[in-house]
Amino acid sequence: MTQFGSAVQWRAVVVAHGFSWRKRALVRDFTGRADVRFISRGADVPAGADLLLWGSAAVPADVAGQVRVVRLEDGFLRSVGLGADLIRPISWVLDTRGIYYDARSPSDMETLLQTTIFSEASTQRAGVLRQQVVQSGLSKYNLDQADQAPWRRPDCARTVALVIGQVETDASIATGTLDIRSNMALLQAVRRARPDAWLVYKPHPDVVAGLRRSGSQEEQARQWADEVLTQGSPGQLFPVVDEVHVMSSLTGFEALLRHKPVFCYGQPFYAGWGLTHDSHVHPRRTRRLTLDELVAGALLLYPVYVSCESRRRCTPEQALQELLAWRGRTQGRLSWWRQLLRPLLARR
Repeated sequence: MTQFGSAVQWRAVVVAHGFSWRKRALVRDFTGRADVRFISRGADVPAGADLLLWGSAAVPADVAGQVRVVRLEDGFLRSVGLGADLIRPISWVLDTRGIYYDARSPSDMETLLQTTIFSEASTQRAGVLRQQVVQSGLSKYNLDQADQAPWRRPDCARTVALVIGQVETDASIATGTLDIRSNMALLQAVRRARPDAWLVYKPHPDVVAGLRRSGSQEEQARQWADEVLTQGSPGQLFPVVDEVHVMSSLTGFEALLRHKPVFCYGQPFYAGWGLTHDSHVHPRRTRRLTLDELVAGALLLYPVYVSCESRRRCTPEQALQELLAWRGRTQGRLSWWRQLLRPLLARR
């Protein structure tokens, strides 16, 4: 049987390359292997070992023997706060084939969704979890928006389309898109497809916070968008927009959880299963899934959840409750370094 996430069967020797000191304890927690060896040279990887890499990092050129590459990345319910803020995650994914956002080759996520026979119990459990996520307003980062006025839908009869920006250097754009690879190219494509719609462009929160560079010509977004919205979370916007347009953003998955029509101009993991409106056909994704089958794969089977309190593995449901408590404790507060930099960030 194929093993995913927390069920990965580790080899005798597990080594990790390219991880910062800050991430090393997390690597041990999420793999469940206290004996992970951290190396700086590919030549130090023993033949037959598991080699851990972050995201789409290249395999070191000097790896001599046959190894199994396992890629680690943030999960889809991550934390209360941005990853760029160095906030500890509550979920990671572990992938032995590729990584979920790289559509160029198979990944454990794609294989899971293409081949798993989902039981009625698993889809019912996924449905309950999905409803809890939606009702609680949880997302990947769960950013605090308590001090911001809710966005109001324009008083007009036009279709309101939410266009989601990304960090343009993100690997999911390099590996999960085919032709449209910039935020402004996306926005222009949506304008062509929806000439009469009210377009709301939402830049990525890391860009708004000044933690990542804005995209090419992103300051010109108002040429094609009716509004550029820097405040408010997508979760607050979903109830008042009609549809969501993305390249490869996880926000598209979060919109699907809320039954919003999602238009994909790239090939994110949730596209190609009959649930989204896709600009490109994905040849390996031939199955048609229900929403709760997709949720069962993406939130129950694929990620690993580790409690931030006990540092032990936990269930998705336990992680959800911990995120809710965490969000309640931090609501209205900023990280210490962001408090120092807030005047500077506000001027950017």
